Amino acid sequence: MLHHLAPLQSFPSSARFKLRLIISAAALTCFLSLPVYAQQPDSKMPPVIVQPGAPGQPTRILPPSTRAKLPSRSPKDVEFMQGMIMHHAQAVEMTALIESRSENKELRLLGARISHSQSDEMKFMKQWLENRGEQLSMPEMSSMEMPGMDMSSHHLMPGMLTPEQMDTLRKSKGAEFDQLFLKGMIQHHRGALMMVNELFETAGAGQDAELFNFATDIDSGQRAEIKIMQTMLGEKP
Repeated sequence: MLHHLAPLQSFPSSARFKLRLIISAAALTCFLSLPVYAQQPDSKMPPVIVQPGAPGQPTRILPPSTRAKLPSRSPKDVEFMQGMIMHHAQAVEMTALIESRSENKELRLLGARISHSQSDEMKFMKQWLENRGEQLSMPEMSSMEMPGMDMSSHHLMPGMLTPEQMDTLRKSKGAEFDQLFLKGMIQHHRGALMMVNELFETAGAGQDAELFNFATDIDSGQRAEIKIMQTMLGEKP
């Protein structure tokens, strides 16, 4: 059943004032909501892709079919990543020896830190290479990844321990191991710094943003760890 609304004049003056406020607010809300609906974007419209122009140049509207492209790379970029994977692998191998050969808590903490960070970095480097369709190791190095294969010193990346040094490290224990590990890892880290420096000194290399940031992080991180190890050895940084 429908009810007729009472005339506005039949309400008390205070009630009429409140009712007018309610009606005005409702009308204003309806009015303001109209442009919102009118401006809603059409979900069927393709996204607009804008390419910022060079300094002094206008921006460009690119077609919807435009796809992102990986930045160009140099052969040195690939070589750096492949070599650094091998480099990191030996550092992780060295840290794995700590548990059974050292009781030094400070060294154990340092080893865990190096192992964790370099394992994560190896995953990043492998993904970087896979995304670009590159091999994970240098062709001439592939046989070196096989168990039992001897890595002759002339094939090692800068700073890597020779097979003889690794054998001596494995046979040591206690304070002797601690000393050999710290000295060996300082040598190892300095080799990584050489690799980063060589990358950035190669024309056209290190321009990829991901690679640049990664290599820069390696440089700063390993410099900091060298200072920590020098302090543990009682040396002046």
